Amino acid sequence: MPAAPATPRPPISAQTIPLFPLASTLFPEGRLPLQIFEVRYLDMIGKCIAEGSSFGVVALTEGSEVRRPGQSERFVGVGTLARIQEWSTPSPGLMRIACLGGERFRILQAEQQKHGLWTAQVEMMEADRAVTIPEELRNTSQALDNLLQSVLRQGLPDSEVPIAAPYRLDDCGWVANRWAEMMPISVNLKQSLLALDNPLLRLELVQDALDELGWLK
Repeated sequence: MPAAPATPRPPISAQTIPLFPLASTLFPEGRLPLQIFEVRYLDMIGKCIAEGSSFGVVALTEGSEVRRPGQSERFVGVGTLARIQEWSTPSPGLMRIACLGGERFRILQAEQQKHGLWTAQVEMMEADRAVTIPEELRNTSQALDNLLQSVLRQGLPDSEVPIAAPYRLDDCGWVANRWAEMMPISVNLKQSLLALDNPLLRLELVQDALDELGWLK
């Protein structure tokens, strides 16, 4: 009898994490407030808080954030780790958390558990290298600074400002990511931007999208 084929070994850098599929895309250093009420996620978040661990956010391409009988969930193959910074339980069965985007990851294999929670074997992607914004893309940074200053003048508590400090308005990747979070563009385009390893190219594409939206002067 021929030997059974060997099971492929995962990359050394691979790790298993819980997933939270959402109808939005989280970028590194992006803020993500969530209200949790499904049992599968209450348990997951409780464990993350107890262990000081992160969970993965991936954008849905099919299905909804709230589980429904007979409904399947499909999501993209590249996501971002979410680190829990603050949490509260205003009532039984309800949790509010504030997260910050961490490293990007690529899904190698995903599996849904019996109670509905998705877990995935992932490999981490390289962080953006620091790239100074060239002159021809400065309008993207200036427009973001103008928007940020208008928000800060409202005197909101730091936790309610949609963009987290430090503000790196001279960095291609940081500026591109902040615009990509806010622009009303398709999930596919957001994911293409998230998956790009070249922060300069990402900002060039963001500039094109901002021009199409009429958000640049």
